Amino acid sequence: MTPEIEDFAKRLIELVRDASIQSNDRALLPTARYALAKRWAKAASEEAPDDFARVLIPDIVDDTIFYLLHAIDEGSLRLAYTTSNGTVVDLTTQGLGELAGWFAGSDGWLAMYSKERFVDDFSDLRGE
Repeated sequence: MTPEIEDFAKRLIELVRDASIQSNDRALLPTARYALAKRWAKAASEEAPDDFARVLIPDIVDDTIFYLLHAIDEGSLRLAYTTSNGTVVDLTTQGLGELAGWFAGSDGWLAMYSKERFVDDFSDLRGE
């Protein structure tokens, strides 16, 4: 493994994986009062273990993707993407610091492209 790949691995784990685990651990705190934490607490108390896991899985996956995009937005992970036609896009520059918002926001990438379940915790904030 080259030093550059090792640097990428370290930053990916710290900025994405560890940040997502810490975020999801906070959702389990009894004092957590935000929408996701309330949804998890309700599911934990009312659902069978398999059904509870079905509530957790998409939220945890989405949180992890959010932290990846957030790290790109902040320039902490500088990544380029090669499109299907061969165009190379600098995600940090061309994403305008908005990738995480475009992903998670109401009517964002999740709503447009996901074929799997997700919860839009901000749907009540949409403008008319």
